[in-house]
Amino acid sequence: MMKKTVSGILAGVLVSIGGAVFLACENKVVGAVLFCVALLSICYMGYSLYTGKIGFMTEKHGKEEWQVLLFGLLGNLLGTLICGFLLKFTIPSMRETANTICSAKLLQPWYGTLVRETFCGILMYLAVSIYRNHKSPLGILFCIPVFILSGFEHSIADMFYFACSDQYSFYTVVFICLVVIGNSIGALLISWLTTLSKKA
Repeated sequence: MMKKTVSGILAGVLVSIGGAVFLACENKVVGAVLFCVALLSICYMGYSLYTGKIGFMTEKHGKEEWQVLLFGLLGNLLGTLICGFLLKFTIPSMRETANTICSAKLLQPWYGTLVRETFCGILMYLAVSIYRNHKSPLGILFCIPVFILSGFEHSIADMFYFACSDQYSFYTVVFICLVVIGNSIGALLISWLTTLSKKA
């Protein structure tokens, strides 16, 4: 249990670093590309990122896989909360940018958010699947900037953005839960359709 949670915390820290560089960059394209350091490091180090694992639950979904997934998600949350709180107090400009971004997120209609997060889930699954199946980082290097620049919602990155901001409310919790659900739907859907197309 501890090992799975710590692996999730490490993934959360790396996503926070990716989120931090995105917040710090005035150029969104540069920030989106540099965000790739998070998933590249997570994949090569083998850390547990919820959005990188949920899509593969269609292949194996036993007790062990569920434990890895859920304790990893808990670790992701802890890692992003710790990093977000640390950075908001040490880099005020980052907190201000996070506030602007998070305020806009909370104004989105729930169905719009659900669509955004579903598309992000699809891209996250593709990024990790290409890495796993072809030992190539190209999926990560293209899929991550695409989901960021398209305005799609990534649950773990959003955990960091909200932790780094002053946007704490019941609606924040609902928003994060909704993004986790949408990411899961997107990843599981593309995984299932991919498997179906191979059997056809």
